[in-house]
Amino acid sequence: MKDNNSMLGGTIRRRYMKTYANYIVKFLQAYQSERVEVNAVTPQNEVDTDQDSRMPACLFPQEAEVQYVGEMLGPAIEEARLRTRIWLLDHNYNLWGRAICELDDEKVSRITKSIAWHGYLGEPELVRKVGEAHPDAEMHWTEGGPDITDPKYATNWSEWSSKFAGILRNSMRSIIAWNLALDEQGKPNIGPFLCGGVVTVRSQSKEIARSGQYWAFAHYSRHLRRNAIVVGSDLAHSQAKAASVQHVAAVNPDGSYIVVLTNAAASPQGLEIRFGNFGARMELSADSIATLAWK
Repeated sequence: MKDNNSMLGGTIRRRYMKTYANYIVKFLQAYQSERVEVNAVTPQNEVDTDQDSRMPACLFPQEAEVQYVGEMLGPAIEEARLRTRIWLLDHNYNLWGRAICELDDEKVSRITKSIAWHGYLGEPELVRKVGEAHPDAEMHWTEGGPDITDPKYATNWSEWSSKFAGILRNSMRSIIAWNLALDEQGKPNIGPFLCGGVVTVRSQSKEIARSGQYWAFAHYSRHLRRNAIVVGSDLAHSQAKAASVQHVAAVNPDGSYIVVLTNAAASPQGLEIRFGNFGARMELSADSIATLAWK
């Protein structure tokens, strides 16, 4: 279906986009027949890169994605009466302008108002530009994981928690890891880039080793419930020295409050937590994550 007749790199041929949409519907129906409902699909992973033609990939120009979603994939999913949603883009923060333009298209916005983001280029604050242009847009973070060769693979929890705080503080509603589980060599992996899993499953012993990303996830997934609402949180001027502390606060549907604090510095940081008329002092250990919960 691509102009280079190869699984590696290349761009989709327009005449095959309807065929591709039908293929995705058949994929969704096959999973549904096994009682697996797919919540969402994206038109293409990383629409704006061919990965230097070194791994399976497919460029999807902006105008092609608009046509594909608005005229082909969206109507095909509707016709099949599937509940699967479509998330656009599935690529980096620096493509915020493209996301706005795609949502500007009436055929697309009738089908979806959701954007999937990767964080390899740009900063999460750029996502806010899309929200300002389209306040009803829904954002999700859909890719990111450790490098199996990183010496801190098992201990970089504060690095990942800081990243998660930036994601949630900038309008994104969910965080999806890539990859979930790989072996001690980061395999299976069909591309040239080094990968690691949220957990490593050793190929011989089947022993499971947890990554720093895993321990960061634990603070968020164990305490922030589905449909929690992220609320504003700030460091007071007197706490400016604690600039290394990342923070995100949320209120759960049951009315409980959650604050996740991350100290990525090599030294402890003292803080005073204030909420209304209440306050508490605490010290964050170096390179640590702390979660506070109260009602």
